Amino acid sequence: MRRKQIILIVASTAIFFEALDIAILNLAIPLMQQQFQLDAETIQWVQTVYVLFYGGFLVIGGKLCDTLGRKNIFMAGACLFLFTSLGAGLSGNFVLLTSFRALQGLAAAMVMPSALSIITNTFTDPAERNRSISIFSSFAAIGSGCGLALGGIVATYLGWQWIFFINVPVIAVALVLAYRYIDKDVTDKHQQFPDIISSMLLTLMIVLISYVVHNLPGFSKNYSSLFLCTATIAAAWYLFMRRERSRKQPLIDFTIFKSTGTLTGNVITILLGAFFLSYLFLLSLVLQHNMHFTAARAGLLLFPFSICSFLVSRYVVPALFKKMTVLQTGILGMCLMLSGALLLMAALLFDHNLLLILLSIACVTGSGMSVCYPSLTALAIRDIPDAQQGVAAGICTTSYFIGAGLGLSLLALGMQLLTASDTVDHIPVLLVGCFALPGVIWLLWVRKRIPSGALKAEHGK
Repeated sequence: MRRKQIILIVASTAIFFEALDIAILNLAIPLMQQQFQLDAETIQWVQTVYVLFYGGFLVIGGKLCDTLGRKNIFMAGACLFLFTSLGAGLSGNFVLLTSFRALQGLAAAMVMPSALSIITNTFTDPAERNRSISIFSSFAAIGSGCGLALGGIVATYLGWQWIFFINVPVIAVALVLAYRYIDKDVTDKHQQFPDIISSMLLTLMIVLISYVVHNLPGFSKNYSSLFLCTATIAAAWYLFMRRERSRKQPLIDFTIFKSTGTLTGNVITILLGAFFLSYLFLLSLVLQHNMHFTAARAGLLLFPFSICSFLVSRYVVPALFKKMTVLQTGILGMCLMLSGALLLMAALLFDHNLLLILLSIACVTGSGMSVCYPSLTALAIRDIPDAQQGVAAGICTTSYFIGAGLGLSLLALGMQLLTASDTVDHIPVLLVGCFALPGVIWLLWVRKRIPSGALKAEHGK
């Protein structure tokens, strides 16, 4: 096996376990709740604290890649992820478990941007880079699919601890391969260490934004704390921007957003995050609450589509990149997402038609996510200099999780206001579809503004 292929597999392992850890926990939460004897609102913090720390430290993790070296940060983050996975599985109380989950989120924030930066610097040819990003990104969809399918089974028959233990041996092997095959870092000695104060202000803003978004459905009960958080966000933003303007090497160079492609890639990624996690949430409710599937049966129904996602990423997406521009591929992906929402809505209107539900899953988890994520990522970092690709990768992934948190909270708020039943009807699915529709419209509008010759050049046409 060639060195580049090994590097791609090692880097892809990172995004696989990041997605797996988010998805696999959902079906294991009831068992944790039973063991620790907690209410549903409290036990959800096992998931929430991971997402908060992950999203909050992503940009810092990306910046550290550019200053301390992408391999160094990848190795450190992977080691931390391994030990926190082991610690979470061995936790005997809820406080210890959530502490390890928070550190696991920090580890993921180090590993993800460094892994993507390793790929973009290993595969320098534009067409080769797009193919490698498509494979790398497909592991997110595969991880989500495997997590949804295996979470209930693993937790039921082996215990919820094993959803963490399964990370340990694979990450250990990935660490050995990374140490052996990834090139040593060549860092710029003239580049300053990241501004710690600005880093903490940025993290504080993202964490508080996530907290506010997460608690929007309970606004009437928590309005005072939410207003206080909003005021803190505004103050932190003011101080952050003031520091950024006064430094020679700011934490984030906002000039990167002058590129239409970079701005578009990040905005549509926000919408993609809002759509995808909200869709999975609704799909789980439809299968388990409306159609009375068990968690294991629902997971097994979703599992074949994770295999489909891999096949699409491995064979279809590279072919699309050869025939179409990155922007055209993104449009196709967002249209698949929108079609999936419309099919699920039609299935609910026609008495939970299983064929329509399967077609919906095929459009979203089977193909749409595999097409969308690599094309939007490639679009977001296409015009970024090599020295800034770590932070650009962190910003792009942060955009996805900000969108995911916002989308889930807005969906929960909409369901509280517009539905009175425990089961899902077509109205929440319509709300989810409203996340995808603006993405399609935006991409079609941008397509007219970016010269087609510039986009064709990246495929060697």
